[in-house]
Amino acid sequence: MERRILALCDPEEDYAQHMCAFLKRSRELPWEVNLYTRVEELLRRQEPVDLLLIAESAYGERVRDLEAGQTVVLGESGLAPWEGVRYIDKYQRADQVLRELLGIYAEREGELCPRLAVKHRARLIGMYSPVRRVLQTTFALTYGQLLAEGERTLYLNFEHFAGLEELAAPPGGDLSALLYFLKAEREKFLLRVQAMAGRKGKLDYIAPMNWGQNLLGITGQEWQLFLERILESGLYDAVILDLSESMQGLFDILRLCRRVYTIEGEDRLARCKMDQYEQLLALQEYGDVLEKTEKCRLPLFRRLPEQIEQYTRGELAEYVRGLIEREDRGRE
Repeated sequence: MERRILALCDPEEDYAQHMCAFLKRSRELPWEVNLYTRVEELLRRQEPVDLLLIAESAYGERVRDLEAGQTVVLGESGLAPWEGVRYIDKYQRADQVLRELLGIYAEREGELCPRLAVKHRARLIGMYSPVRRVLQTTFALTYGQLLAEGERTLYLNFEHFAGLEELAAPPGGDLSALLYFLKAEREKFLLRVQAMAGRKGKLDYIAPMNWGQNLLGITGQEWQLFLERILESGLYDAVILDLSESMQGLFDILRLCRRVYTIEGEDRLARCKMDQYEQLLALQEYGDVLEKTEKCRLPLFRRLPEQIEQYTRGELAEYVRGLIEREDRGRE
C-alpha cells in the first residue's frame, strides 16, 4: 500500500506537539503524520508529502517549491496573503481543524484517496415506534451517549421534523449534503463522514435534514447503501438510528438492525397503533423484526436533563443503562 504522509510544520512547538498528538489519536486517519517545528527540517526531507499542513508564519517561497500533493495553511493573521493554497483558522478546536482538513482533502478531483483500513463491522441499533410523543428521540440520544462512553458511536436522526437545535449542521452541511456524496469513491465518502460529524459529549452525529421533505425522495436502496458504507467503514462500533415513517424502505432498515427498541404508549389508541404495526410486519413477512424488537414502556420520569451532554445522568439514563447491560450480556 502506498505510504501517504501528512507533514505538519509549525514553529510554535507547544501547538505543534498538541496538534500532532491529536491527529495521531484520530481514528482511521488516512495519513502517517510527520511533525516539523523548523522549516529547514521540512525542506531536507526526501519523500514526497501528500498533504502539507503549515503555519502561516512558516510558509514562504522556499516552501512553495516543496513537492506536496496539496498545501493547507494554518491561518494566524486572519488574512490570506498567499494564492493557490487553502486556509484553515489555526486558533480553533483541534477537531474542527481536522474536519475542515478532511473536507478540503476530499475535494481533490480525480485522485484516489488513501484506503481506510476496515477493522470490523459496526452494529445497527434501531429506535422506532408507531406511537408519537413517547420520548423516542430522548431515549435514542440517551442510549447513544451511554454507549459512547465505551464504544465509538454515531447517532443518525431520520425524523421529518427533528427539532434538534443542539445538533445544528456544521459548515460541511447536514444529512442531505452527506447523501450527495454517496456515489463518490468509497474513501472520499468516508472522509466526508469524518469531516461532517459533529459531537455532543462523546457521541458523534450527522446533523438531521433541515428540510424533512428531502427524506421522502431517498429510495430504500439508497438508504441501505448509505448505511452499508458507514457500517463497513471501521469508523464506528455502533450506529444509532432514530427512525420515522418518512423513510422509504423502513421495514428493510429495521431488518438490518441488530436490535430494535420500540417504546409503547399506555392509552387505548397507542395500543391500537402498536397492534396495527405488528400485524403489518407479520403480513409483510417481517416477523424477524418482531423477534429482535425490545418493547419498552417507560416509567413516568420526574425530570429529564435539558442538555444532550447531560443525558448520561438521571432516571432515564439509569433505565437505559439497564437495557444496555442486558444487551451486553446477551452478546457474550
